[in-house]
Amino acid sequence: MGTFAVSLNKLTEKVSLDVVYTPCELEKISVEIAEVNRPGLFLAGYYEYFDKLRLQILGLAEMNFLSEQTPERRYEALDHLFGQNPPAVIVCRSEELEPFPEMLELAQKYGVALLRSNETTCTLMGSLITVLNMELAPRVTRHGVLVEVYGEGILILGDSGIGKSELAIELVKRGHRLVADDAVELRKVTNRRIRGTAPENIRHFIELRGVGLVNIARLYGVGAVKLSESVDLVVELEAWDPHKNYQRTGLETEFYDILGVSIPYTAIPVSPGRNLAVVLETAAINNRQKKMGYNAARELLSRLGLEDDLN
Repeated sequence: MGTFAVSLNKLTEKVSLDVVYTPCELEKISVEIAEVNRPGLFLAGYYEYFDKLRLQILGLAEMNFLSEQTPERRYEALDHLFGQNPPAVIVCRSEELEPFPEMLELAQKYGVALLRSNETTCTLMGSLITVLNMELAPRVTRHGVLVEVYGEGILILGDSGIGKSELAIELVKRGHRLVADDAVELRKVTNRRIRGTAPENIRHFIELRGVGLVNIARLYGVGAVKLSESVDLVVELEAWDPHKNYQRTGLETEFYDILGVSIPYTAIPVSPGRNLAVVLETAAINNRQKKMGYNAARELLSRLGLEDDLN
């Protein structure tokens, strides 16, 4: 896994940002870390632990602090800030806060993008962090299918030709949604959550052997597809092996590791006559029940008076 970056152009498209000044095309200016910063301490003269790679957000507190300074002191503080060459300086609450003239002068002097937003500081920071976490997240691509079934994101794995795409079509016909087919891009957006999406160039397409490529959004409507989804369960399809012991009770949960995050996992054997769409729908509901604290196998053992066997 390498280091990822997101352009200011993409940020302005996804977040409410207006351009006051840019030294070059926004597409050429990159942000490489997901954290953002309010440089109040830096403007007050404390220069330790300042990360110049972060977007710098100036809200009501910072702007009021600067307005109370003498013109000389304000220019000096802003000169130090812009002199660090951050990716951009963003002024919030654009309806009530105007960037100081010194900001535009120093942005031009140091070649720093100056942006503004009408959002409150907290709202803007939340939006930026959400987008940055998604765009800069560690990622890996897996060969499989990602579908949303009853609100649960299910990553379907298995050998080529096992029937993953056909199963996805059947689930879509039953009212569920396709996220990705063939190549699933998995991103670690938090330490406990993996979010999957499709590469943009093959999004909404499914390859069916004997039929060819089909566009699910065109065939079944936009309600049959989804851009991204959290991975809640990993299901691996495999040819039925009569000598293998498959999960029978569901007492023990197996896990599948994706970028250091453990996702509940189950292997489902494929054999003629099995209705895999119904099996996956049941697995999705059962997985949701387990997350809510209910386990059918434990209840059955409790009814049979075998609670001690659970320990």
